[in-house]
Amino acid sequence: MIFAGGKQIINIAEKQRYEIPIIPRNGISLTFAVLMNAMIVIENTLVSEDLIISRFCCKLQECRGACCVEGDAGAPLEAEEPKIIAKYIRAIRPYMEEAGLNTLKKEGISTKDILGALVTTLNPGKECLFTYFKNGIAYCAVEKAWTEGKIPFQKPISCHLYPVRISKFDLYDAVNVHQWHVCATGWKEGDGIPLYQYLKAPLIRKFGELWYEQLEAAAQYVNDKSGK
Repeated sequence: MIFAGGKQIINIAEKQRYEIPIIPRNGISLTFAVLMNAMIVIENTLVSEDLIISRFCCKLQECRGACCVEGDAGAPLEAEEPKIIAKYIRAIRPYMEEAGLNTLKKEGISTKDILGALVTTLNPGKECLFTYFKNGIAYCAVEKAWTEGKIPFQKPISCHLYPVRISKFDLYDAVNVHQWHVCATGWKEGDGIPLYQYLKAPLIRKFGELWYEQLEAAAQYVNDKSGK
């Protein structure tokens, strides 16, 4: 990659910096670029190779849903997600705890973190307002409403994608793996499955079927190159 005008961009012209495999699949040529610095270009995304080589499996009984509780800000939200949640809030309310309902009434669904990013509101100094607890484990009221067939929206895409985080830039979205101490049990050596497979459903939800097929082709290429 290079820097131009103070912004980080992909230098497509310098072909010596990466390889561009083209793999036909179902009559479609899947094209991606494997950069020398362990990043993969798929459409308008720059994907960390960690998404392919890392293995992960959420162990809710061990972590106790700490990702809904820990941290100094709520879950990142896409611009349209507060409106979507507000649309279905009557169906979500029955699954929320009193603390969350009070927060909802006083502060609303979303706020901004110290960097100005849109996030879910937190109960005072605590968990996301949509958190409810059962047997000491934190769950999401939005997802519960979805599981019960009350709403068509599963949960914020950032929650669905975790431990992947997406950073938006002018020319591309960066898709990176975030290793947080509260998820330590999910990263245990020898456990889990390749992260891109574990997150297949949310990755398709976010980027689409064709994007994911290109990711699979990139994974095959990377694994073949490494002898796996």
